[in-house]
Amino acid sequence: MAGGARGWADLRGGRWCVQTRADGGGRTLAKLFEPLTLRGVTFRNRIMMSPMCEYSAPASAEDAGVPTDWHLVHLGSRAVGGAGVVVAEATAVEARGRISPHDTGLWNDRQTEAWAPIAAFIGGQGAVPGVQLAHAGRKASAARPWDGGRPLGPEAGGWPVVGPTAEPFAEGYSLPQALSTAEIAGVVRAFADAAARAHVAGFRVAEIHGAHGYLVHSFLSPLVNKREDIYGRDRRRFLLEVVDAVRDVWPEELPLLVRLSASDWVEGGIDDADTVETARLLKAHGVDLVDCSSGGAVPGVRIEEYPGYQAGFAARVRREAGICSGAVGRITEPTHAEHLVAGGAADLIVVGRELLRDPYWPLHAARVLGADVEWPAQYRRAKG
Repeated sequence: MAGGARGWADLRGGRWCVQTRADGGGRTLAKLFEPLTLRGVTFRNRIMMSPMCEYSAPASAEDAGVPTDWHLVHLGSRAVGGAGVVVAEATAVEARGRISPHDTGLWNDRQTEAWAPIAAFIGGQGAVPGVQLAHAGRKASAARPWDGGRPLGPEAGGWPVVGPTAEPFAEGYSLPQALSTAEIAGVVRAFADAAARAHVAGFRVAEIHGAHGYLVHSFLSPLVNKREDIYGRDRRRFLLEVVDAVRDVWPEELPLLVRLSASDWVEGGIDDADTVETARLLKAHGVDLVDCSSGGAVPGVRIEEYPGYQAGFAARVRREAGICSGAVGRITEPTHAEHLVAGGAADLIVVGRELLRDPYWPLHAARVLGADVEWPAQYRRAKG
């Protein structure tokens, strides 16, 4: 079982050691602030905002899955704050694929229309707008975290859930219906339809959520997928069918990403060697970058979290699968982020909670690293 990024940690005097370079004019060149081009899209730097659920869409039947002003301000402020790519939260490809009744979606035209001004604003601030396409599978139909996060029955507004088999995620969770072959094909079409809507809405990066115990990951993990048909004998089949269907409708010039749980952190589950092979196949099927997270397939797993604890997964995927990778997991210090990118552990850094704490973290990171980056015209008076 991979242990994460300790092999990339170069600590000297309690600080990350970063070697900076200078151009002919004496300015510092930080790798973190070099552009990255995937297909026909160039990111202004190597900082990607991680998709993080806000649980703030209306729960009413007529407005379900529709993003609101909260999403505009939340995502837009991170674009103003200097991130290279701003990825909207796990967005359900069908109504039953929501984690909670308050998740966003892309299964109808009303949602598409509501996303359009948000994507446009992100792009207008110099960031690339992205969206994560997701299906919660057997972890669907739950209350928001601040409402207790408990599974919801029909009496509380919940709905039937699905999975690779009829085995609940944990005690107290809804018993999922095992998807038939025909129903799997329907979910694959739902991913493709959502991707087509994402393009209409103006998103320029799409990420397929294949991590954290949700539907795609539950097919990938041998801890969960105990089917006896082709989708059990070939655990990657569902993911690759989703990728192919999305790639067919997602424009050739736009990049496609996949987030994977690179390790289940449990004996007999996915490990990093398994993930490298998955990444090789994803590259062959038109995926441009693997966003390397971990865990979530089964409950009760203890993971030692430390700064960059998952970066070793990104490093191995990048090195052995020959595909771009993103590193995520408690990366909060600019010097640490620079160390990982400049050292070859990842092509970009995926920042989550730190961007919740500080929407302007990229601008502050540039100052720490001595990189001269463009500030919004409205804020330039504060740059010095």
